[in-house]
Amino acid sequence: MKRNLAIALICTFAACRQKPSVENESIKPKKIAQANWLVGTWFSESGERSNYETWNIYNDSIYVGRSFSIQRGDTVSSESIKLVQQGEEINYIPTVQGQNNDMPVMFELVSSDSNKLIFENPTHDFPQIITYWSVPPDSLIAEISGMINGQHHAQKFPMRRVE
Repeated sequence: MKRNLAIALICTFAACRQKPSVENESIKPKKIAQANWLVGTWFSESGERSNYETWNIYNDSIYVGRSFSIQRGDTVSSESIKLVQQGEEINYIPTVQGQNNDMPVMFELVSSDSNKLIFENPTHDFPQIITYWSVPPDSLIAEISGMINGQHHAQKFPMRRVE
């Protein structure tokens, strides 16, 4: 009996001396989770053009998106997007059909809070900045901006959640 009590005390003491597993990287919440409000399907209409953007969570480090525009029944623009966290860095990586030789372009997350994400790539021709704002309860604004021939240009895309 004394022996069992001694073993139990030794095991308890050893367990108390171990570092808590909260420092384990897999338990820490991922920084990318701050973009959870993007998940869903978004829609806007401009004249005869309908714009859609859809975001899904692929895993705890990758979100995948797709954006496309339809005019008179034809898809007139299309892009696939990845939001990827590697370590503490988050990158927005669009691949736009018919642009950049159909190769992805990387934009680094440079600023964020609970309702805004700002990505930059100062070496890209246009845009150099991509911004998303959450507009509660069910809208967002996406904006592309930057310099073209020495002049600042910006284009906003207000959208509402449809799913």
